[in-house]
Amino acid sequence: MSTVVAIDGPAGAGKSTVARKVADRLDYAYINTGSLYRALAYAAKTSGIAFSDITPEFLEGLTLEFRGADLYLNGKILESELRLPECATGASIVSAKPFVRDYLMPVQRNAAAQQWIVMEGRDIGTVVFPDAEKKFFVTASPEERARRRMAQSSEVADGATFESILADIIARDERDMNRAVAPLRQADDAVLIDTTGLNIEQVVDKIAAYCR
Repeated sequence: MSTVVAIDGPAGAGKSTVARKVADRLDYAYINTGSLYRALAYAAKTSGIAFSDITPEFLEGLTLEFRGADLYLNGKILESELRLPECATGASIVSAKPFVRDYLMPVQRNAAAQQWIVMEGRDIGTVVFPDAEKKFFVTASPEERARRRMAQSSEVADGATFESILADIIARDERDMNRAVAPLRQADDAVLIDTTGLNIEQVVDKIAAYCR
């Protein structure tokens, strides 16, 4: 099995940026599993289906795959579509469905079949790759994560305020930590990295040092 560095943590903790930079530092491929759930939310949105109404039959009609580090839905590469605010909200809703996680498991594992990877998400070290060589749980205070989300204008809905974003983050944490299947939690053997008050390079330095 190829080498896997698993990075888990709540929304807005900086996992994506950190994981991408760690992958560059180690010369591994970067895989963002959160994009898979966003892709399914995007597929539902464009098909006129409510996020909560996704069915196994709907998923069977989709082709979702990583080609290297790029994600393709029905043969089309997804980029800006994944950053739509509604796809971020929809990702948390669809990820709570057990059959969705079953559908995506082979997509995630296939990404590691032929390459060394840094994979980030919410259950990578606990469910997808429980035997990953290195595991990290990257987090930050809800207030810090709300401030960071405010700075990412592409992921903030029109009219959103700091208070509304903070409330959304807290609600999403609650959903992710209390869902019946693969809840968000720190793996017992994962290294905790609290990014509150740290810049990106400091976090990347910490993780790369552990990996080496």
